[in-house]
Amino acid sequence: MAAPTIAPISVALEGFSGVGRVATPALLGAMLHAAEKISDLIFSPGRPPQVQVYGQMIPVQVPGLTFLTPDDTRHIAADLIGDNKQAITTLREHGACDISYGLPGLARFRVNIFIQRGSCAVVMRVIPTAIPDFASLRLPQQLSDVTKLRDGIVLVTGPAGSGKSSTLAVLLDSINREKYYHIITIEDPIEFLHNHKCSTIHQRELHSDTPSFAHALRSAMRQAPKVILVGEMRDRETIEIVLEAAETGHLVFSSLNTMDASKTVERIVSSFLPAEQQSVRERFAKSFRYIICQRLMSKSDRSGRVAAFEILKANARTRECIEKGERENKSLLDAMKAGASEGMQHFDGEIAQLVQDRVVDLETGLCFASNPAVLGQELAR
Repeated sequence: MAAPTIAPISVALEGFSGVGRVATPALLGAMLHAAEKISDLIFSPGRPPQVQVYGQMIPVQVPGLTFLTPDDTRHIAADLIGDNKQAITTLREHGACDISYGLPGLARFRVNIFIQRGSCAVVMRVIPTAIPDFASLRLPQQLSDVTKLRDGIVLVTGPAGSGKSSTLAVLLDSINREKYYHIITIEDPIEFLHNHKCSTIHQRELHSDTPSFAHALRSAMRQAPKVILVGEMRDRETIEIVLEAAETGHLVFSSLNTMDASKTVERIVSSFLPAEQQSVRERFAKSFRYIICQRLMSKSDRSGRVAAFEILKANARTRECIEKGERENKSLLDAMKAGASEGMQHFDGEIAQLVQDRVVDLETGLCFASNPAVLGQELAR
């Protein structure tokens, strides 16, 4: 069967006569108005400009840009980077760079520019100008307890594009509105812009404000914050300092690209040498407060996407599972099932409920399940 064809969207550029190069800001603005709920803009040589809506790539017909050439994408990349010398150096040396970019009064973007087949490609994640809230993201209400924590580690995990940054922004904004704290964020790049509310909040961007997560974290320990947000725990050094910060009374938020709570713990532990791993298990077991994992799934009516959440909360049983390792009948999954009264939940239980409520269809639910065979049997019963 042939793949379905997605109809392109046509846009008009004000004042463009079809002669000369399209100005990048005008192009971005026109693409943003091409459809609702656009999550990404994609520029690739040999393809028309594209937008991503609910995970579907849709071509955008732009006057003068039937297909992008390598020169087109190179010019777009150059316009986005501007005079950011660090980004230029990173792109040359490593073949990819991350930057932020804003269209005043319209949108902000997290931008990744990378080299492929000798030419530039650009992916721009649209960052909402307004910070979402619990209701708009359909966050489990029990996560409001996260904002009452005084110390420890809170991790939000999931695959790329699952909405981790939005969840972190909601949690941080709740603290900002309710607590009189000093908050420091370290991001690559800065995504949501937080204004001072009850709290005083400082946002630092990798490369332009600090050379590395680890350097900024060590500096933060001397800047008297109560809350620290680290955009991502990418390496052993960053994980080590996050543990130190939590152990010295800070509340630390961060993210990891891991699929569930169990894999999150193993990812952290395996970042260290074998001789260090038991000590790390013990330290993390004492320091963690929540691991919140999320997966975005298409709704059955194709009106958008909905998130399923797995929530692991610190208690005696979950700490033991992390400290001693998972064993038969003593796994984190068993602990989450037993901890439902404390606000814990696991992916397959939440996906089953979404299928039963007809929010997602059975095929989608099984595709995103941790154990599709067991979920299928449960739903059949």
